[in-house]
Amino acid sequence: MSRPREFDRTEAIETVMNEIWKNGYEACSVKALSEKLGIARSSFYNAFGSREALFKEALVKYFNQSPDKAFADAREGVRVKALMTRTFREVCRVRASDPAGRGCMAINSAAELCNVHEELGNLLADAILGSLSCLEKLLQWGVEQGEIDEDADTHALALALQNLLIGLNLMCKVVRDEDELWLAAETTLRGLSLLDA
Repeated sequence: MSRPREFDRTEAIETVMNEIWKNGYEACSVKALSEKLGIARSSFYNAFGSREALFKEALVKYFNQSPDKAFADAREGVRVKALMTRTFREVCRVRASDPAGRGCMAINSAAELCNVHEELGNLLADAILGSLSCLEKLLQWGVEQGEIDEDADTHALALALQNLLIGLNLMCKVVRDEDELWLAAETTLRGLSLLDA
């Protein structure tokens, strides 16, 4: 008689991330997730504590593979316009190449949970506002390095870039063509004087 396959927590979080990304948080009940993972509900709670705790782990895993992670990973001295252009180009490529057209797990979840689920909604809002702050910091570096006009309103530019990122992550559910997504991003970056020539 073969031994039962051991529970692989890392693999389980990957599975859950993809389930939530595809179907949304509310559709992924403890029962549904337990069945997907092939474990009993008691094992689910022993392994993860709660559905909210598991969502948080899945979200961290998602953020670590998201195409805009390059913004958070950037270090002072980076060529800011090149980083913006390269990263938005990669966002367009990754989103267009997803055959399931899932968009962004974080943005999908924010649309579902912000102002609905206090704990997770606040977590997602903080993540989006953190991304906004990161973009503003990058733009400020660009000003200090002489890449961006010293009179530029870095807060306004960061808001526009965050809006572009959110827009691409939703639009890709309908517009599945990389060139079309890039046309939208390129036009916006050029209009903001942030396109790397």
